[in-house]
Amino acid sequence: MNQFYKMAGVTALAAVMAGCSVTGGDLIRPGEPTATLIIINGSANNLNAIVISDCDNFTYGFNRLASGDYIAPGEARSFTLSAGCWDVGGGSFVAGEAYERMTLSAGDVMRYTLY
Repeated sequence: MNQFYKMAGVTALAAVMAGCSVTGGDLIRPGEPTATLIIINGSANNLNAIVISDCDNFTYGFNRLASGDYIAPGEARSFTLSAGCWDVGGGSFVAGEAYERMTLSAGDVMRYTLY
């Protein structure tokens, strides 16, 4: 078991040194133009988790919704992101999840509906 923890530590350190983040990274990178991503809940269930990470990151990262927060069916939530490539996902505790890779240009307003 001790070997497992050593390997996990080495992996985490390598990710940090490579500029990756277990959180998914910052949504807005200083000095870069931004775009808006609107996530729409097209399902019949609450979306309990939204994950957004730079395409170069090794993980989708942590939930971008606050603890206990959700997007109800038919509702939407906006996120401001730096322009560029993003891996976006979302899901419900009871119904599953969906993921999409997307590229946003400066000034874009992109709508992404999760079913």
